[in-house]
Amino acid sequence: MALNPFSKSNPSIIILGAGPAGLTAAYELAKHNLRSIVLEKDDTVGGLSRTAEYKGYLFDIGGHRFFTKVSAVHKMWQEVLKEDFLSRPRLSRIYYKRKFFQYPLEPMNALFGLGVIESLHCGLSYLWARIFPVRPEDSFEAWVSNRFGRRLFKIFFESYTEKVWGIPCKKIGAEWAAQRIKGLSLISLVRAAIFAPKNDKSIKTLIHEFHYPRLGPGMMWQRTREIVESAGSQVELNHGVEKIFWEPGRITGVLAGGHIYTGDHFVSSLPLRELINKLDPPAPPELLAAASHFNYRDFLTVALIVKTPDLFPDNWIYIHEPGVKVGRIQNFKNWSPEMVPDPATSCVGLEYFCFEGDGLWTTPDADLIALGRKELASLGLARAEDIVDGCVVRMPKAYPVYDESYKLGIEAIRTFLDSVPNLQVAGRNGMHRYNNQDHSMLTAMLAARNIVSEMRGIGPHYDLWRVNADDEYHEGAVPEGDDDFQELESTQPLVPTQLGK
Repeated sequence: MALNPFSKSNPSIIILGAGPAGLTAAYELAKHNLRSIVLEKDDTVGGLSRTAEYKGYLFDIGGHRFFTKVSAVHKMWQEVLKEDFLSRPRLSRIYYKRKFFQYPLEPMNALFGLGVIESLHCGLSYLWARIFPVRPEDSFEAWVSNRFGRRLFKIFFESYTEKVWGIPCKKIGAEWAAQRIKGLSLISLVRAAIFAPKNDKSIKTLIHEFHYPRLGPGMMWQRTREIVESAGSQVELNHGVEKIFWEPGRITGVLAGGHIYTGDHFVSSLPLRELINKLDPPAPPELLAAASHFNYRDFLTVALIVKTPDLFPDNWIYIHEPGVKVGRIQNFKNWSPEMVPDPATSCVGLEYFCFEGDGLWTTPDADLIALGRKELASLGLARAEDIVDGCVVRMPKAYPVYDESYKLGIEAIRTFLDSVPNLQVAGRNGMHRYNNQDHSMLTAMLAARNIVSEMRGIGPHYDLWRVNADDEYHEGAVPEGDDDFQELESTQPLVPTQLGK
């Protein structure tokens, strides 16, 4: 096995993973004239934010809007992408019974879409919920039903939520609903629609446009790789981490791609369970047990090429139809026209949420493409005979799950990390936090600044675990000032907590 080429005169910094977190850390270090080695197990960079390609068609793994309140993150996007950083209009709707409903919900739109009879039933269901609310209000199902009525819960909340998380709504804690749908109820929506002026901001809504790389999110991370390599750092692909060497008080090196890389500082975006399981010598039994508490929700994308130039105007659609397995559909041409090489065609991505190894995950690609063709046609979004080709991309560990054992695991992991201060974790899986790309980037920026501070004896030390307090979900303008990091808190998606069985 070969040692890495860094010498003691240039203390080595090893970064595990070349997704948004890992490459942002390398970029931030390069700005301070510090080199690093980035080790990536895949043959491409970007992680979940990569751009996949099939016969010239480009598609996004999950749909990555480039939106943030943190100007340091926004500035990096602009620095890297320059003129390829496009401003795109946003349209996302809910699909239910062959009709489209605005997202977020708008009362009059929902009223006309559901029809008079169904709307009457929903109104009566709401009145019943107000008179006879569900008690105790300890689940997502109870919380939403009490504020919107059980009928609206069944239409607009239950099916999609259970598809995404694989957890019955009655098993999801009410805290998630209270935070995720904060300040909203049926009566508040109706009141806002009737009485509020057009520019009223009391009801929080989502932004109507966002930035996006011309060739998909992977373009951002391919460019970042080129920049950090031109500054003297290394990005090693097909270098999955096999072992992480440690001793009391510090990490000493890693084995990846048949090479041992020794270092003074380490930043990891590996899934926490994987990080602990790769420790050599093995982690103490109690730490291994803690790592087993981390679980994940996975998903796959069935990308279909359709011989139709314009399918629907949305960037993506939430599918609330309980009769199909697909949960969300991306229309990549509406993210960036250059992602579709033939303007006479469209490319859509049907997203199926699953668990790695389950029946859906292990279904052969040909059968998944056939399923996607059947469901897209059954929804009336394309004709089966116009769907001419397709491919499948599986993405493991896409969504960290906050189940009932998660807190036990995270407390033990943080105690261990405190004992090896030359190792920092950053990013979605690196911290087991279901957060947006900008959160991954910010934690990586701060990890890099901690290294700079320690090496040069200047600057503050940041506690990465304090980034994002999960207060609310609201999107607004990017603030002035690169140090206004607390603004990140309000733009991150929240995760459901599973109730005890």
